[in-house]
Amino acid sequence: MLGVIKNSLFGSVETWPWQVLSKGGKVGPQGCRGPEAGPPPTHRTLTGAGAGSDGQEDVSYEERTCEGGRFATVEVTDKPVDEGLREAMPKVMKYVGGTNDKGIGMGMTVPISFAVFPSDDGSLQKKLKVWFRIPNQFQSNPPVPTDDSVKIEERESITVYSLQFGGYAKEADYVVHATQLRTALEGTATCRSDVYFCTGYDPPMKPYGRRNEVWLVKA
Repeated sequence: MLGVIKNSLFGSVETWPWQVLSKGGKVGPQGCRGPEAGPPPTHRTLTGAGAGSDGQEDVSYEERTCEGGRFATVEVTDKPVDEGLREAMPKVMKYVGGTNDKGIGMGMTVPISFAVFPSDDGSLQKKLKVWFRIPNQFQSNPPVPTDDSVKIEERESITVYSLQFGGYAKEADYVVHATQLRTALEGTATCRSDVYFCTGYDPPMKPYGRRNEVWLVKA
């Protein structure tokens, strides 16, 4: 996903500010543990074990409040998610790297997220919207994009349920893990059904210990 993120090109990397509110999970045939209030360290994510054919393997998740702010966004329609992402991400990265009215590289904020829009059967519609949180130094006065397809938007904070998984994530992987998480939350939490977020943290040259997440938005 984050094929063009390189520290040497974009400078420093900061983490999107969030606060962990609770953690919970579903442990195989023992059923759902439900949320457990507690003070786990900020930015620590519990890892889903991966679903079996019945989707009943161990799933652990976090409830988080993610800080709002100003974001650079690119929206793509009429293309499958993986293809749309290959179109949108370079535009965002060029903006971050200096294709803006000030000609400056801003550094990176991770994760980079993109909103996807599920159909009734759980498959994803042919549209997505990349959301890149502008680094804190530039939040009050973001550089203006010189590409008209890159927009600057302000968004309120959101509360999400997050499930982490590894590997090189594709559309199908996000769909599987979103289904896992939604199943684990049944009877415990209510989430929006019209949109959720997919996130990534790592450059492609990192073959092991990769971090991806799906975020279901609390309703």
